[in-house]
Amino acid sequence: MSLDKVLDVIDRDLEKSLERLYALLRIQSVSTDPGFRNECRKAADWLAHELTALHFKADVRETKGLPMVVGHSRARKSDKKPRVLFYGHYDVQPPDPLDQWETPPFDPHLADANGVKCIVARGSADDKGQLMTFLEACRAFIEVEGDLPLPVTVLFEGEEETGSPSLKPFLDANKKELSADLAFVCDTDMWDVRTPAVTTMLRGLVMEEVTITGPNRDLHSGLFGGAAINPIRVLTHILAALHDDKGRIAIPGFYDGAHELPDAVRKQWKGLGFDEKKFLGEFGLKQAAGEQDRNVLEQIWARPTCDVNGIIGGYTGVGAKTVIPSKASAKVSFRIVGEQDPFKIQAAFRDFVKKRLPPDCTAEFQSHGASPALQLPLASPYLTKALNALEEEWGTPAVLKGCGASIPIVGSFKRDLNMDSLLIGYGLDDDRIHSPNEKYNLSSFHKGTRSWARILAELAA
Repeated sequence: MSLDKVLDVIDRDLEKSLERLYALLRIQSVSTDPGFRNECRKAADWLAHELTALHFKADVRETKGLPMVVGHSRARKSDKKPRVLFYGHYDVQPPDPLDQWETPPFDPHLADANGVKCIVARGSADDKGQLMTFLEACRAFIEVEGDLPLPVTVLFEGEEETGSPSLKPFLDANKKELSADLAFVCDTDMWDVRTPAVTTMLRGLVMEEVTITGPNRDLHSGLFGGAAINPIRVLTHILAALHDDKGRIAIPGFYDGAHELPDAVRKQWKGLGFDEKKFLGEFGLKQAAGEQDRNVLEQIWARPTCDVNGIIGGYTGVGAKTVIPSKASAKVSFRIVGEQDPFKIQAAFRDFVKKRLPPDCTAEFQSHGASPALQLPLASPYLTKALNALEEEWGTPAVLKGCGASIPIVGSFKRDLNMDSLLIGYGLDDDRIHSPNEKYNLSSFHKGTRSWARILAELAA
């Protein structure tokens, strides 16, 4: 295998690679708006055509929603080489508000931002630019070697931005075809513009809604105030009790399964030079609000949380209305880590609420979803090889980072296909994904393509 020649082809053909990316970015594949359904189909067809040109056996697969694109490479067979599944999504967020874009959102072009060349367009970072880095790496291998260094399957979906409703049924129906030794997910970012990262941990999520009922109808506060229980008072008292004075969550048994960070990871994070004041200052904040004995990176990447996302009760219209409401409700979410059991968290929260109800109040609960946290084994040989490849390309060790959010596809791959994922992307915090003037650094696109080439070669070695 001649990796140097593959990298040379990537460098030589960068302009052509950009032209192909621009062609995909011009397709207005907004999944949430039915008016763009034909554009989503067009994007799927475009990707299937490109994969076929790269010697993949590829086609567009129908679902009850928007189509999937599946392709299988014709790489040389080898029992010693792992099969990888690469995942990306071709759908994008709506470009609104249009008046805040400096240029049309589906007219991709290179722009200069403080001396840095950027690709500006909706979907440039989320996720078309990211997925095209992998395809362009495959293209370079095909030109130099005639095929890929290991077997590759690709899966592109068109509903990621709307919660992937068709994904689980599709995985269930195609388990054997899509099974692989390892999945690549590119919908992540780097530590900074010069430092690559592999996301090795994702927090899980438990979403609950609680409604507390007191009197059987709204009451006049002048006639009944003082004597009648107010559900808003009860609810806010319970919500305030969820945290203690040190920022810890006070639900009994909540931290069961929330393990401590490995010493090596903790040491690496401390050496990153993360500016907590700058991070919080961008939002007008001065002090971290989580567990007092944890730094900010731990709080957002590796520690469980409890947040009240919304409260509803009583009169919320213009002006005043002197009313004691019959009901009050709140939406509460828990980010969980390690081996915390989402269903035990759900049950513990409900018990916590019920034990604090006064005699004249009842509580009803509604679940809006529960999923466990995920962590890639740090001893994985695939992770070691990926880290070696990334350091070769970027000249600096890759950061093993956490992600405070959840990425449902990674959980689906683990639960439905029993497959771990390597989360490697080349986005940056300032890429403005989901916002006007979304961009993707040219260096992210170029060196991201070179990085995938190195990773494929390393895994095949």
